[in-house]
Amino acid sequence: MLVEARGLSKFFGVKPVFRNLDFRMDAGQVVLLLGENGSGKSTLLRILAGLIQPSAGGLDVEAEPGDICYVGHQPYVYPGLSAWQNLRFWSRLHGYSADPRRMEETLARFGLERVKHEPVAFYSRGMLQRLSLARVLCLGPRLYLLDEPSTGLDTRSREVLHEVIGEMRENGCGVVWVSHYPERDMPLADSVLHLKAQSGWMDAQAPVHSGTGAH
Repeated sequence: MLVEARGLSKFFGVKPVFRNLDFRMDAGQVVLLLGENGSGKSTLLRILAGLIQPSAGGLDVEAEPGDICYVGHQPYVYPGLSAWQNLRFWSRLHGYSADPRRMEETLARFGLERVKHEPVAFYSRGMLQRLSLARVLCLGPRLYLLDEPSTGLDTRSREVLHEVIGEMRENGCGVVWVSHYPERDMPLADSVLHLKAQSGWMDAQAPVHSGTGAH
């Protein structure tokens, strides 16, 4: 068991974001997180990442903070540094040696090798998103929390993202993945969590019965 939530609830003031949420995931599983805008998907990821606290309920995450990587709507990269310098900085911050070969391969995979020494302040939105994904891939955590990671990506980059998520599963990592394109992303999911807006209730965790991620 990698993550287990029991009666998890989050309120902002008196307004429920979600409540009485129960789910669990094991290592080597991909959970697709769906729901309308305002249903609490990003809030749930931030709770799993330890960035904010739940209002009620229990949560067990069997991973140290350094073994959790979060890709949110902000790129979390330093604009005055190059892509190469960003990867080196984040690797050292998490206690890893900055392996030049791994960094080179990761940047090439996301199509950033030609601009790796340019300040990321000049990157497009899609390039920043690719760099964010390269950053977490270099860190090799146990749990990946991906909030709409395909935002701004072109077709080839989305294909690479799918390949990478498949590799995360094969390596025994857990992935919680917010998507607005379930018809495209469902084949990679082992299970689905569907948050409902306004009501504050969540559908039961549902296994996926089709596609390569089925169990």
